[in-house]
Amino acid sequence: MSKALLICNGEKPGVWLKKLAKQVDFILAADGGADAALSAGIIPDTVIGDLDSVSPRTKKRLKDISFIEVKRQDNTDLEKALDWLIDQGFTQIMIAGAVGGRLDFTIGNLLLVRPYLKHAQICFCGPDWTVYPRLSGCTFSAQKGARLSLIPLSYCRGVTLSGCRYALNHENIGRQYVGRTLSNQVTSSKISLSLSTGFLLIYIENTPQKKRI
Repeated sequence: MSKALLICNGEKPGVWLKKLAKQVDFILAADGGADAALSAGIIPDTVIGDLDSVSPRTKKRLKDISFIEVKRQDNTDLEKALDWLIDQGFTQIMIAGAVGGRLDFTIGNLLLVRPYLKHAQICFCGPDWTVYPRLSGCTFSAQKGARLSLIPLSYCRGVTLSGCRYALNHENIGRQYVGRTLSNQVTSSKISLSLSTGFLLIYIENTPQKKRI
């Protein structure tokens, strides 16, 4: 098993979440993410966290699966879940339900994955978007016409981007230049990004941009 879906208790679950569940080998719910999983018709393989958010009703319905209680309070349930998945040897992790709700948790969740990127490929998934946090280059599929943005979270050197309307060629970009790398447009089914140093987010929508009237 190498690919896992981690379900948190953020944005409202739906059909999109069930589609993600069909793409993985293992499903882990982070605390209240177990409620989100059930509401989407998904039975997680394991639930982990300090278990203060998962409802008694969900605990009862999932009485036959493993619940892992991690009592430490100096990290989040998302971190507890990622620690466990990395220890289990998962090298590809899709995170759903990690945004929405409280803004501080959304920002924190996007930032806290940085140390885990040395051990696994991680992406955040939503109903119509995907975010790839990156410390190095990558190649991935995309739908032509979709919107793509690069969001530097540190000073990024040697950024090259191809497969989009506005390409980059060994550019250096920082947070003060974020306006230059927002709202690009995908022109190829394959996107290629190279990055010498830095930490950035690749935001890509799963549907083409609507034409402005």
